[in-house]
Amino acid sequence: MTNHNEQLKEGSAGLPPCQVACPIHQEAREYLRLIAIGDFDRSLEVIKRTSPLSSVCGTICAHHCEDECRRQNVDESLSIRGLKRAAVEFGCADFPAPAAVDENKKVAIIGSGPAGLIAACDLALQGCRVTVFERENELGGAPRNFIPTYRLPDETVELDIENLRKIGVEFKTGVEFGTDIMPDDLRKEGFKAILIAVGLTASRGLPLPGSDHEDVLMALTFLRAAKRDNFRLDGKEVVVIGGGNVAMDVARSAVRCGAAKVRLACLESAEEMPAFPWEIEEAKEEGVEMNCSWGPTGIRVENGRIKGVETHECTAVFTEGRFNPCFDEDSKYFISGDTVIFAIGQAADIAAVRKAGIPADDRGRIDFDPFTMKTPLPDVFACGEIVNGPSTAVKAMANGRVAALAIYNYLESKPFAASMVEEQEALPVLADDVAEKVKKISRKEIPILTPEERSGNFIPVEKGYTMAMAVWESRRCLGCAAGAERIVEKCADCLTCVRTCPYDVPVVSDEGDVMIRDHQCQACGLCLTVCPNLAIDFRTPYIAEAEEQLESVAGELAASRNGKTQVMVLSCALGAYALPEFREEFMKNKPANMGVVRFPCISKIDTTHILKAFQLGVDSVIVAGCAADENDDCPFQKTMYWAGQRVSRVKSLLKEAGLDEERVVLCSFTPEQVATFKDSIGETMVQLEELGQR
Repeated sequence: MTNHNEQLKEGSAGLPPCQVACPIHQEAREYLRLIAIGDFDRSLEVIKRTSPLSSVCGTICAHHCEDECRRQNVDESLSIRGLKRAAVEFGCADFPAPAAVDENKKVAIIGSGPAGLIAACDLALQGCRVTVFERENELGGAPRNFIPTYRLPDETVELDIENLRKIGVEFKTGVEFGTDIMPDDLRKEGFKAILIAVGLTASRGLPLPGSDHEDVLMALTFLRAAKRDNFRLDGKEVVVIGGGNVAMDVARSAVRCGAAKVRLACLESAEEMPAFPWEIEEAKEEGVEMNCSWGPTGIRVENGRIKGVETHECTAVFTEGRFNPCFDEDSKYFISGDTVIFAIGQAADIAAVRKAGIPADDRGRIDFDPFTMKTPLPDVFACGEIVNGPSTAVKAMANGRVAALAIYNYLESKPFAASMVEEQEALPVLADDVAEKVKKISRKEIPILTPEERSGNFIPVEKGYTMAMAVWESRRCLGCAAGAERIVEKCADCLTCVRTCPYDVPVVSDEGDVMIRDHQCQACGLCLTVCPNLAIDFRTPYIAEAEEQLESVAGELAASRNGKTQVMVLSCALGAYALPEFREEFMKNKPANMGVVRFPCISKIDTTHILKAFQLGVDSVIVAGCAADENDDCPFQKTMYWAGQRVSRVKSLLKEAGLDEERVVLCSFTPEQVATFKDSIGETMVQLEELGQR
């Protein structure tokens, strides 16, 4: 019992924090759940409902979702980005069917980066005739042209582009807005709206002494040359200036281009570096030397050749939250090298946009209204990094989605303001008293090449999950906002759920009322199946989906009745039961007198489900769960115990009805036994068939 307000909160609104944290609000919980039961096709279908770049995002997304995963309160966040890639690799699904094309709604999108592509997808699905214009010969924007292939292979981008072609998006490459085509040209072709989504394609440098040397390179120029032109740095000693993700791409690409040594210098301390921690770690593994808290003052050139970079110590990068580096002029350091690459930020290449008549200020920013997504030209909109500055690909996509909504409302002559886009509310944090009772399960890291295997080539570093690894990793999901909620009108405050829940989610108020903290529920289903008054429901249809199969499977058994005992197996759907050995091979080749209904853990199988099977005419029921061992990764607790309680209850009911209680059997199997389920269940089937002949 407790009187703490947070502990007694019931019926809280809110979505899983991973979904809210995702800039495009992907339903991570749902596609992870489908992976956990082995349904990669439906998982990919869920992903494609909200993202046209499932392949790209599954490979390089900054996974903001993982930053808010409530599993962190227990051990480590889910590998959501890695699981998305698994859905792409093992699943097959199309986008939702687009609406009929309205030729009066022609939209031109300038730029084929993430922001432009998601806008193209959203508008095409709503029936617009969309054409994407790209000045480069390769589609995909900055990710395609600048992200090294060891992180993002070309074929990954092309897969997403091809999917967009299938829903009617047209692409034209080698066409530069403001040079090859102007707004008036597009209007004459019937385009009713234009979206500028050209991104940031120019690198920033510093006006240091020696920075005009021919061996001083800009980050994006170098990355493009390394990716497209087989640019080499054989035997060179390279100094990379910068500490962000682009700097890591540059440093690691320099290693692969044959540099004898790569040294990186940045203003930030090791703890402050803006690059993702895993990028920094992998760069170190590949031999990149990190020189943190050093700012360049000049590039030393002797006899026409670069000797290195002169630096002084940076004592602080920010002052009161603003970028304002402070230096110790007396603390100096020389970093040797014969090639220097600046990777200190990107800017918009605004010249072409200005030629097209789009107003821009002296800092290269488009004149843009973020509330309407419009430029001063009434039919010209803008989105992405060109208006918001550098960001992750998925954040640019989110802005592109808002722009698409603005354009569609414009074409429909409806008002629009960005404030109309509904904000989403996340569930509160996982309570400490609940988190400490959740079983700790180690995160399965995505397999990668060793430093020795990867440093001399541009082969993709990540190998990706195997199907089995994806299934086991996705099982770690806590199912936030998926589980139990109390039906107040039916609740008798009997305390059964309080006594049953292994996580102490149901609590009792000072007034003696039972309250289910549904925002803390782990979706195991135990309370649902023990409530004597049926006063608990699930917020998601996971159990209902299985229940719906009972009738159809029983019907199939009845239709194929051949004199043998008709057996229905109510099995777990997770772990080994989600893998092809069971889900495909066994299910396709199971005995004709056996039907299978898979539940998302046998903890969710109720006595009513077993009795329903008998009511539908089956002769016997097998409840098949998982055998626990020291390596058990099942996230739920006491599953076999409670399954045993329900089977015992059904046995007693059968006995009272004058039927043989041996007609219902509880079994548990190791993953190895599940993989050979037909053999593992063989003896039990023989016993049940003999029983049916009595």
